[in-house]
Amino acid sequence: MKILGIESSCDETAAAVVEDGRRVLSNVIASQVEEHKIYGGVVPEIASRRHTEAICGVVEKALSDAGCTINDIDAIAVTYAPGLIGALLVGVNYAKGLSYSTRIPLVPVHHLRGHIAANYISNEELKPPFISLVVSGGHSHIINVKDYTVFEIIGRTRDDAAGEAMDKAARTVGLPYPGGVNLDKISVNGDENKYKFPVPKVADSKYDFSFSGLKTVAVNLVHNASQKGEEVKAEDLGASFIKAVTDLLVSHTMEAVEDFNAEKIVLAGGVSANSRLRKVMEEKCAGKGVELYKPELKYCGDNAAMIASQGYYEFLAGKKSDLTLNAVASMPITEE
Repeated sequence: MKILGIESSCDETAAAVVEDGRRVLSNVIASQVEEHKIYGGVVPEIASRRHTEAICGVVEKALSDAGCTINDIDAIAVTYAPGLIGALLVGVNYAKGLSYSTRIPLVPVHHLRGHIAANYISNEELKPPFISLVVSGGHSHIINVKDYTVFEIIGRTRDDAAGEAMDKAARTVGLPYPGGVNLDKISVNGDENKYKFPVPKVADSKYDFSFSGLKTVAVNLVHNASQKGEEVKAEDLGASFIKAVTDLLVSHTMEAVEDFNAEKIVLAGGVSANSRLRKVMEEKCAGKGVELYKPELKYCGDNAAMIASQGYYEFLAGKKSDLTLNAVASMPITEE
């Protein structure tokens, strides 16, 4: 079964064709990173306009690269939530028009479900149930994945997402967008024990996260040093900040694994590409005898292959939509 996936939730216009949820036949991404870099982050209006300009060509190339035509497609899967509303609408409306004109079933896909499904592409043997740590610029969740389309939220951030906090820390030390990626690159040469950060705790949930305080500490540290004429090395602050964030992510996830008697951990989302997160999680899982699954780096960020993969399982579960489908800026992963 061939699924055409379409993704436009933020600043990547993407389309892909995936067979049976696992085999990627094509994966095309039109990135806007360079355009948004001068603003220090994604400008929603610009993102929406660029999606409109790119989407036709991106879908056509995805079909061409897969060696098929639209007539070979069994279903069209599209990201409809969550994300930037203007950006989402471009992908959703394009998919609706394509579905209407071809009579091919339309399958709505939650963006975070797609990130988890990236692991089905990278790890053919992976099957639910498992615990997934989903971390990105907009989300930080610990999810109990009971089946391909059945999810339970165990923990979540109460304020900033981990990726957002990394982006802000990067900007504080003068690194360009995308901040988290650049912070990771320079931190490998830094001293992760140079600066001490607090360990945030959420009183009524041992699985929930809080990253806003860590971000504030980083900003104040740089500001105070500047007032005193002292130097803060970006690589040292970056390494120390990433250590604080990843230690929090790993400790909460490992606690959930123990409490839920899980045998597998799945990393997902853009921050799953972070080198220290991957390294520390590997070490912890090896010590506990827990299997660890990670997406290939090319599938960590936003892409349409992951949407097509999850779309396959949603389609098998009977999830389809008509032309009333609308984009939704914010929606829990558990909502249908």
